[in-house]
Amino acid sequence: MGLGWGQAGAAEAVPPNPALAAVLADDPPFQAQRLRLVDVPAPAGPAVSLFNGHDLRDWDAWLGYPDPARTYLARPGQTPVGTDPAAIAKIVHVVREEGEPAIFITGQIWGGIVNRGDHANYHLRLEYKWGRARYAPRLALPPNNGLLYHSHGAPGAVYGTWMAAAEFEIMQGSVGMVVPVGPDVTATTDVGRDPTLIDPQRRYMKGGRAVVVTPPAWNVEAASDAEKPAGQWNVLDLYVLGDQAVHVVNGVPVMVVRDLRMREGGAWVPLTHGRIQLQSEGAETYFRRITLEPITRLPRVIQD
Repeated sequence: MGLGWGQAGAAEAVPPNPALAAVLADDPPFQAQRLRLVDVPAPAGPAVSLFNGHDLRDWDAWLGYPDPARTYLARPGQTPVGTDPAAIAKIVHVVREEGEPAIFITGQIWGGIVNRGDHANYHLRLEYKWGRARYAPRLALPPNNGLLYHSHGAPGAVYGTWMAAAEFEIMQGSVGMVVPVGPDVTATTDVGRDPTLIDPQRRYMKGGRAVVVTPPAWNVEAASDAEKPAGQWNVLDLYVLGDQAVHVVNGVPVMVVRDLRMREGGAWVPLTHGRIQLQSEGAETYFRRITLEPITRLPRVIQD
């Protein structure tokens, strides 16, 4: 879910935001780091596959508005497509790609599929690659999708389109970025200010300023771009323990978050478990080899 679309140049005409400037005032300058994953935990139990290779019987689906350009409007003027089976079958289905079963999501209508399990304390691994087609309103923007974890609440509760969640962003140039999906989710991470980015110009930096990721600074960019060229398969590893997570792209750690929180009534409480969503958001995407294994500790991220 790329509300700000990640890289510099996509929103150059946006006027200055005084409130955002005040929030960012104490961010230190970003300094590029060479990060490495060490002490990778051994699985605490057998791995399970979240994709059976035949169908989507272990997943629920929900689609947002027929015109995705209305997704972020206060008054969309449309009703979400929801769980209509015929519409869903056109947007997401199982195919064979390079001789292997994969979940193919067209992205033409925004929404996604949600695994039926409620998961905590795990290492999730999947592979994805981009297809060819792009759809409005993101025709001129980087291809976009997302791995949403600790998902909870009603389908479509966020912008009529997604469940509330924390996001491991899958967007060209920004894979691994953290995005709270909806106003009732927050995360804490460490940042530096990178002026090559569009607002909020925050990038993960080990040892940087600790910040809560919340509007008006709604995201934190991945520490580096570790994605392979379009058309190649990428491996994502998500390590989650309690209210902490580590995002890894093709073996490179790019984000560490902690203090994941959700709002329950009038209180903020730890967000430690939930469902897994794969988004549909304007770009053809293939997913395969989706496995989950239990862990009892997180790997460490060190700087060389």
